[in-house]
Amino acid sequence: MKDEHHLETLSMQLGQLLKKQGKTVTCAESCTGGWVAKVLTDIAGSSDYFHRGFVTYSNEAKHQMIGVTEESLQKFGAVSEQVVSEMALGALKEADSDLSISVSGIAGPSGGSDDKPVGTVWFGFAQKAPTGISNVTTKHCIFQGNRHSVRLQSTCYALETLLQIISEKSS
Repeated sequence: MKDEHHLETLSMQLGQLLKKQGKTVTCAESCTGGWVAKVLTDIAGSSDYFHRGFVTYSNEAKHQMIGVTEESLQKFGAVSEQVVSEMALGALKEADSDLSISVSGIAGPSGGSDDKPVGTVWFGFAQKAPTGISNVTTKHCIFQGNRHSVRLQSTCYALETLLQIISEKSS
């Protein structure tokens, strides 16, 4: 069951691993409205690995704050692989972090379409590379439930996936 306790456990595990690796993380969030940043910073000592987060709910904010191109927003829409990729890279650059999480989706109850039903969420995970070229991994999910449930599942998924990505890197 994904609940507040699960988020706290994930945040603690992620924080411990980030500290151990000496890495920092930032996030760029749309449909989660800052929930990822909130749970990461709920953990005492999180300032060691979390320095900044971006809540880029509007297209204008995505463009102005983290450099998502207007062309991508118009051509693919805010809820797309292209946009979360640009969000993740933009947040990484603006925060000068080692890792970033981006989230953009349709939490509902309205706003869905045949192509992108309510519950559609795209995620981006970027990692700064020693070569200066950052790597981005994108993921796509369709969650079920009401607005709160979609946002909760999205926040859990973002933390679980980043934890998996950096755990694989450290093993």
